[in-house]
Amino acid sequence: MNPDRVWLLGPEAEALADRLKASGYALCASAAEQPELVVLSACQAGRIAALRRVLGAVPLLLDVRDDTVEARSHCLSAGADDFWLSSLGPSDLLMRLRLQLRISRSVPLPTQLLTIADLMVNPTTRQVKRGQRTVALTAREYQLLLLLLERRGTVVSRDQILRQVWDDRQATNSNVIEVYVRYLRQKLEEGGERRLIHTVRGQGYCLSERLPQQEDR
Repeated sequence: MNPDRVWLLGPEAEALADRLKASGYALCASAAEQPELVVLSACQAGRIAALRRVLGAVPLLLDVRDDTVEARSHCLSAGADDFWLSSLGPSDLLMRLRLQLRISRSVPLPTQLLTIADLMVNPTTRQVKRGQRTVALTAREYQLLLLLLERRGTVVSRDQILRQVWDDRQATNSNVIEVYVRYLRQKLEEGGERRLIHTVRGQGYCLSERLPQQEDR
């Protein structure tokens, strides 16, 4: 089995190179080497948008120096998939790398293009387009969209989403699904496109061209 490829950006991330190699990871020097994970120091947060355009749904992990709600919120709003704490040393990062790899590989990839209205997902390249516009998604947002697309036209319950997209038990006691649905809607509708992801009150979410009878706006 080939080792998982990790790209380290920034001094705190690069300082862990030897530990990651000892743990079985292969290090990349650029996006051209097709990393499966990217680890960024806090000072590299400004590069996330550009990395998304190049790498698609490859998981990005951003260093947060303090484990606070504000720091985590900044991490997610910057477009990262997860955070890691450089102050805790490599153990925290290694755990989160394993988690992100499980997430990115948890949903079997279909082989054909998935489409509805003007939304298109290419599972082979993980490219998402709304009309002619490319939509950059995090790995978790991509997995959520893929699940809804595979079951387009039907209601997917919150429990189903938790089982198939999240394996983090903390998600069951929070509004994390609602947050990610909101992120996904914002990105899919950024160009003024009409809504495709609908909330069916008390049941879950439905990806369809038509509004369900019960719509929670």
